[in-house]
Amino acid sequence: MPASTTTTTAPAVLTAKALLLDMDGTIVNSDAVVERCWRDWAVSHGLDPQEALKVVHGRQGYATMAVLLPDRPMEVNLAENAVMLARETADTDGVVPVAGAPAFMAAIDGLPHALVTSADAALATARMTAAALPMPEVRVTAESVGASKPDPEGFLKGAAALGVDPADCIVFEDSAAGIAAGRAAGMRVIGVGHRAAAHGPTVHVPDLTSLTVTTGPEGSIRITVRSEPQATPAR
Repeated sequence: MPASTTTTTAPAVLTAKALLLDMDGTIVNSDAVVERCWRDWAVSHGLDPQEALKVVHGRQGYATMAVLLPDRPMEVNLAENAVMLARETADTDGVVPVAGAPAFMAAIDGLPHALVTSADAALATARMTAAALPMPEVRVTAESVGASKPDPEGFLKGAAALGVDPADCIVFEDSAAGIAAGRAAGMRVIGVGHRAAAHGPTVHVPDLTSLTVTTGPEGSIRITVRSEPQATPAR
């Protein structure tokens, strides 16, 4: 069997004036709750839970339901979404920070950033509290937008609230819908976690331990992304 060699690439450095953070899967690991709730919902509607879980991440609940049950009236989706939000808000068992999230949030304290999440305000508060992460002062939650990700509305509103041009923002996202929303907003996207890699983020990291945050000239934010060593077969 041929030996292998380990190669590394130089760290990527991205600069921005503001950071826009998704919550679930990006800074908070809530997969246990999401999967419990949506598996039950899928089974109760005669759907394959594994197939359902492929589309739930990143969207508001009503939008997920519309994808999975396209012929159902939207008012039914909205009513069931309210029930789902209440259940998810009450269930914080297994909600933990994504690896590196506490240090990352401490590093961006005082820098322009916003939370842009498909959760409503109550669910966002419950999960950030359960993960012991500080809640950003600027927040765009489900109540703030008329369209769910992958629509870019949430990220554009986050940029506007911070007074920063979209091109000067970096989005942190884990899901296909969220990455698509960030790109549609004209922003660069750092994809976080295993779901993100396949959906075309600007750069991908396994978790937030791979990032270093510093400030550059005139208050710019510098994100250094350390590449993972890769083993390649020796020739």
